[in-house]
Amino acid sequence: MTRVAQLPIHRATEADCPAIVTFLRNHIESSMFPLSNLAHHGLGRDHPNAQRIWIETDGPYVTGLIALTESGSLLPQFPPGRAEFFAAAVDGEKVAMILGDAPQVSVLRTALGLTRAPLRTLNVEPHFSLDLSDLIVPEGEGTLAPLSAAPTQLLVDWRVAYEVETFGGEPSALRVDAARQIARWMADNSHRVLMSKGQPIAMTGFNARLPDIVQIGGVWTPPDLRRRGHARRAVALHLSEAQKAGVSRAVLFAASEPAARAYRAIGFRQIGEFSLCIFKKAQVANV
Repeated sequence: MTRVAQLPIHRATEADCPAIVTFLRNHIESSMFPLSNLAHHGLGRDHPNAQRIWIETDGPYVTGLIALTESGSLLPQFPPGRAEFFAAAVDGEKVAMILGDAPQVSVLRTALGLTRAPLRTLNVEPHFSLDLSDLIVPEGEGTLAPLSAAPTQLLVDWRVAYEVETFGGEPSALRVDAARQIARWMADNSHRVLMSKGQPIAMTGFNARLPDIVQIGGVWTPPDLRRRGHARRAVALHLSEAQKAGVSRAVLFAASEPAARAYRAIGFRQIGEFSLCIFKKAQVANV
């Protein structure tokens, strides 16, 4: 068998960032995490979402990359046939999760030697996109407000419940991280609550943001308030707010069929599959 030639792979520097952005924007709908991290944190190491990036180049052009955040999120964007080379670039690094286009996550996990590592979850979820000119804002109960409008402890409880329902785990072990997450969302002004008669009834937010596109994440409705359209209304109102600020497109991946139905109802259309591979504890890449 003829071995596929390896193009130069190297650790990116600030000088590489314009070419990285150009490459990622050509794959923007599956590149929101690395693009948003780069825009907000650069190539630093002083934030959980700060990241190091290894790039494959052909002359002045980036042809593939892999990013690793300080919290251990591995974010691939490369042709699946290049997985072994990008795995080698991060050999020996600690990896808590792999997030990205489903085929890339699958081949990368194998190339990293992590197929037998204990998993917290391995989800392959429908990946959706929406041109905000096609956004449907449903009638219904509630108006949107900042997270500060809701009791912080309630939001922490909601975040813990979301983690347990989506990924599993013991609630008591998740509370500290959930409190930190809510505090970051408040500081970043990235999330909103849907309020009705002074009470929070749903939560929505953006887990990655650029001036022209956002990625939705952290959507939650308590079980006793579901099947009333609260989540879809919260998401749609938040997107309408973003559209007024200049955002023209939104993407997301849906954790369940009811969630997927809600997103389709406000205009989203499936474009592929997104995978979340989360390990029970951080693993060392072993190529």
